[in-house]
Amino acid sequence: MNYRVQPTAQVDGTAVVGDGSSVWELAQIRENARLGENCVVGRGAYVGTGVRIGDNVKIQNYALVYEPAELADGVFIGPAVVLTNDMNPRSVDPDGKLKRGSDWEAVGVKIAEGASLGARSVCVAPVRIGRWAMIAAGAVVTKDVPDFGLVVGVPARRIGWAGRAGVKLVERNGEPGVWECPRTGALHDEKDGVLTERL
Repeated sequence: MNYRVQPTAQVDGTAVVGDGSSVWELAQIRENARLGENCVVGRGAYVGTGVRIGDNVKIQNYALVYEPAELADGVFIGPAVVLTNDMNPRSVDPDGKLKRGSDWEAVGVKIAEGASLGARSVCVAPVRIGRWAMIAAGAVVTKDVPDFGLVVGVPARRIGWAGRAGVKLVERNGEPGVWECPRTGALHDEKDGVLTERL
């Protein structure tokens, strides 16, 4: 395999790291995690047991990707992002006894192709982030985000659409429901709250 792991990083022997990927200082990749090709795992980032990560994914410094998260190709995870996995977190059970891993069922965050999560955003599982969606820095996502959705705030709410270039789309004059990327000129059609690309 042709990948780079810094000496202070911890990559479990059962984890798979794809060709061309880099795992930086103090990062940890747990048992049976799968990291695709040409990925970057930043300093101090955590990738949980069995997490599935596609190709060309960037996980920035100190991000926490808890199992059973799934990240598709081209996903961007900003610095200090958290993908949770417990709907009802407690340290102890109702009798005050310390809970163990077998005492709860992990739920995951699924992030589709090309989506980006800004610095310190949090996804409260279970949620799905759609293709090429853009999550603003500091947002707290508590419900699914549609493809190309641009969401901000606590809790996160959609304020528009973002194209593949990461730029907010603008509605074309005189053409309701037609959205254009100001950077690339790509056109999109909106119908019933769903945005689709024109090919």
